[in-house]
Amino acid sequence: MRIAHVITRMIIGGAQENTLLCCRELMHTYGDDVLLLTGPETGLEGSLLESVRASGIPMQILPALRRSVNPWHDLLGYFELKSALRNFAPDVVHTHSAKGGVLGRLAASNLRVPVIIHTVHGAPYHHYQGRIARTLSRWCETYAAQRCHALVSVADAMTDQLVQGGVAPREKFTTIYSGMDVDTYLDAGQLRGETRRRLGYKTEHVVVGKIARLFHLKGHQYVIAAAKKVIVQQPNVRFLFVGDGVLRPELKEQVKQAGLERHFKFLGLVEPREVPALLSAMDIVLHTSLREGLARVLPQALLVGRAVISYDVDGAREVVLHGHTGYLIPPRSIEGLENTIRVLANNENLRETLAKQGRKFCQDRFRYELMTKQLRQLYDKLGNNQLNNS
Repeated sequence: MRIAHVITRMIIGGAQENTLLCCRELMHTYGDDVLLLTGPETGLEGSLLESVRASGIPMQILPALRRSVNPWHDLLGYFELKSALRNFAPDVVHTHSAKGGVLGRLAASNLRVPVIIHTVHGAPYHHYQGRIARTLSRWCETYAAQRCHALVSVADAMTDQLVQGGVAPREKFTTIYSGMDVDTYLDAGQLRGETRRRLGYKTEHVVVGKIARLFHLKGHQYVIAAAKKVIVQQPNVRFLFVGDGVLRPELKEQVKQAGLERHFKFLGLVEPREVPALLSAMDIVLHTSLREGLARVLPQALLVGRAVISYDVDGAREVVLHGHTGYLIPPRSIEGLENTIRVLANNENLRETLAKQGRKFCQDRFRYELMTKQLRQLYDKLGNNQLNNS
């Protein structure tokens, strides 16, 4: 097959890692001709462009394909996509992200590409937007959904949200969990001692970690607020923030004002290959974002063998089975976060039990090989349907 993947930008992020692994597997295992179409933007999150090049994936960077809404850039981006797709002549166009998804589906539909698929990594509209922006985003998504043959959700929760929003009928959706290199996380436990020494943690320290951009809606402020009370009763607890972003100065000031500088470490931006080792150094992993399709850090932490606590948002409950693989608490709840951290920090056996059950639950579901196999089967099915209907 000739398969084009379209995504707005290749920053370090879940949707981007998913796309990179899928493109690589399609080439190496299935022998497909693959082209990755993306924009030039990077950011404080870091870039995966070099990883794409190192993987040997053919890539074309389209200068006008940008994340922010700009009518002129968006029009140019549409024509750039259309030109690139016309030259490549794909059998399948698979789009990702809101902007790339809309423009890519419109361009592919105009060119009558046989199979057009879009992956919903996170709901494109949400309650934290203004009403006008939310309405416009939902309208664009509904319009684009009519111009593709299938929608792939990374969690059942995404399907529920878009069906309830009237974007597309349920039968148009397929859930395929976002894949990762599972074995790398299963083997990461051996890195724990060395990584903790490098970070300056002692044996008695219980390390509570969060891996996320330091950005709005990621919920770092709730962790800082909960830490104030946790540390009063359990001074051996340490907090580790991995990631960078525009809120770093503000969050560091919050920690300073709370008198918690000795208990917090801001590690900043790290390469994706460092994540398994950093998870191994933690004892508890937090997910306090207020919106996220299905945060990859949850299965990653469980695969490494770490207990997880998550706000009950979007697809989190499809991995964090409350009381079995981790704990779910209401979004924005500081008291719930504080109480659950204290319970797990005090009980190593409970942490190990949850993580063991979580590892068993995740180790087959989240393999990138399975994700790509399921996507490849979907491509075949839709391609055959198009032939039968022609």
